[in-house]
Amino acid sequence: MHDIQNKEDIKILVDQFYNKVNNDKLLSPVFNDISKVNWDEHLPLMYDFWTNILLGISAYKGNALEKHLKLPAAKEHFDRWLKLFFETLDENFTGKIANEAKASAVRIGDIFMIKMGLKKFSIDVIKKNNS
Repeated sequence: MHDIQNKEDIKILVDQFYNKVNNDKLLSPVFNDISKVNWDEHLPLMYDFWTNILLGISAYKGNALEKHLKLPAAKEHFDRWLKLFFETLDENFTGKIANEAKASAVRIGDIFMIKMGLKKFSIDVIKKNNS
């Protein structure tokens, strides 16, 4: 295994992760039945989103938070999302950027949950995200 190095690696991560999401009994209904994600449009956005976050290549144009605020998600959805994301990373990559992907996913999940009213903003969130 190697670390995430380029957009091709990001595509592997995103494709394999969303394959898990689509086969997950908790997450698939949110993505496919409720929000009716168009995967042909969504996946390239996610390639750009994670390329921007992990490789510093500004390609993503959009507001990820705004799109998620409308979803009927609970903390369990975020916990599962994170579990599947970490699983996918661990199955494919190792190294500094892979670890940064995990830390970024935790921060993103925390921000989304706070904004959606699923988690209170606290000093514990700040400490967790800075460690």
